[in-house]
Amino acid sequence: MAPLVPSHEELQRRRIIGINAETVTNIPSTDFPGHWPGESHGWATDQFKKDFQVEFHSNDQFEASFSLIGLDAAVANAFRRILMAEIPTLAIEYVYVHNNTSVIQDEVLAQRLGLVPLKGSVEGINWMHWFRKPSEDDEGAEANTPSDFNTVVLRLEVECTVNPDAAADEQDPRKRYNNAHVYAKDIVFVPVGRQEQYFVDEGAIQSTNPDILIAKLRPGQKIEMELHCVKGIGADHAKFSPVATATYRLLPDIQIERPIIGEDAKKFANCFPKGVIGLESVTSEEAARRGSGYEGHAGEQKAVVKDPFKDTVSRECLRHEEFQGKVKLGRVRDHFIFNVESTGQFDSDVLFLESVKVLKLKCAQWKRGLTDLMA
Repeated sequence: MAPLVPSHEELQRRRIIGINAETVTNIPSTDFPGHWPGESHGWATDQFKKDFQVEFHSNDQFEASFSLIGLDAAVANAFRRILMAEIPTLAIEYVYVHNNTSVIQDEVLAQRLGLVPLKGSVEGINWMHWFRKPSEDDEGAEANTPSDFNTVVLRLEVECTVNPDAAADEQDPRKRYNNAHVYAKDIVFVPVGRQEQYFVDEGAIQSTNPDILIAKLRPGQKIEMELHCVKGIGADHAKFSPVATATYRLLPDIQIERPIIGEDAKKFANCFPKGVIGLESVTSEEAARRGSGYEGHAGEQKAVVKDPFKDTVSRECLRHEEFQGKVKLGRVRDHFIFNVESTGQFDSDVLFLESVKVLKLKCAQWKRGLTDLMA
């Protein structure tokens, strides 16, 4: 029996996940991306290139929004998980406290320092090796000792003193004292060995945000610490994650099935975020067309879908009786709108390219393993 050839209308229907007042419909998964029982959906590179699209909506240094169109949810979710958990960065792992007379306990202060996002030369981070803390069972513990290629050293040395130039009635501690607040900018990078070649000038290891508040001091209090940074991934600890957020959502789909006119059109527009639904005047041609639903309403305002991208799919319009049977809500199952916010180590658009590299490496490793298995 020859495989079925679905119509264009059927293919479009499959792309839409139905959003109802209480339920979600048309959500079945298939055995593998693009497959449909009884039909021929063999993989074709040329067809994938034709269907797949990337659209950028915004691309700032630390935040980017873009759409991946024509992918399966499994692939889109793989990119999201890689962004969060498998792109290596540097973070403070070991804190050596020489002196801490602040009111913050050593372990709490160490935890705060560990969560300070750092940035530096990407070339230098790629050059660095992984550091593994030696255990009691390790015979070759010397191979895991800190070195210039696996550990970055930072120092935090701050002492609070009275500002002799402050006014007698000054109440602001930042003016009354010197170093009353300890910020991330007070952390100093101490390059050793070959790090002087890789982490220089703007590529030096530093906090992505110099104004992160670490502690508050008063005269007589002092913090002296040595901080060791190592290379890690978010799967080990969230402090290594290069993204603050990495999310995606499906493109909303809004279909007006029957005309919504006059005051109902204004109410309908208010059911959505601003800019999703627009109001247009009914033309004389539409009013004269039989069966259009606009007969006798020339010049009145009608509701039209303007920009579904801005919709949050709140389903508010489905709660009103006057809109029953007039509108269908849905989401496009293969249109993923990503929003990536970088912590500062990588530019936001570079992050996605890094996730592609990781996925390609995983595929290559899997392919080699499969080849060895078949040998």
